Amino acid sequence: MKNFSPNMLKTFENCPVKYNLKFNEKIVVPQNPSLFEKGKKIHALANYYHRGADITKLETALTDDEKIVWERLKNNEYFSKKCLHSEYPITARLDDIWIFGRLDAIVCDGTGGSNASYWILDYKTGAIPKNPEKDFQTMIYLLCADMILPDRNSLSFVYIDLKNNENKVIEFTTDLKDFYEKTLKEQCRVILDTKDFEGKENKLHCKLCEYNKICR
Repeated sequence: MKNFSPNMLKTFENCPVKYNLKFNEKIVVPQNPSLFEKGKKIHALANYYHRGADITKLETALTDDEKIVWERLKNNEYFSKKCLHSEYPITARLDDIWIFGRLDAIVCDGTGGSNASYWILDYKTGAIPKNPEKDFQTMIYLLCADMILPDRNSLSFVYIDLKNNENKVIEFTTDLKDFYEKTLKEQCRVILDTKDFEGKENKLHCKLCEYNKICR
């Protein structure tokens, strides 16, 4: 039995060699932590906020740019809804394959229940996916949430684009569910059946990749 996360599937799609080094060989290459500092701060604040913690002192430690991003998130229409879970691990089974991830938050309208609408939130301080409806993260998170929220009015995935202060909403439908299950099973099977992990020629990705000095 094999487990797959959105990051694993995206990594394989972009470069099988990197996938092999990172997830099969378990080679860890340090990255510049400053690249992720803003995102980590905002995600941590959002989690504490949803849990009802006093974040006053944490807010004063934000930079001016981070304060703008944080205010955008606090004022977001979806972030303001009732939070059921924050930083929530999810798992689902597709035949002999497990898919998993960690949701930023699940929110709903009203008090929840069979008549409620639910939204999976994902905060992005950088760019959202170019094709969010068919992104592996969207697929895995919606399929997992579908299993833990079987009684509902509706279920959607919301990318909260904090850079542009916009929302991208994908409503979960029966057609999407069938497409997601088929796509994920096929992609996971390709990875499991791969014997030779060959790289893809992409000068930009290779230049920015933390594995570029050890993959040749």
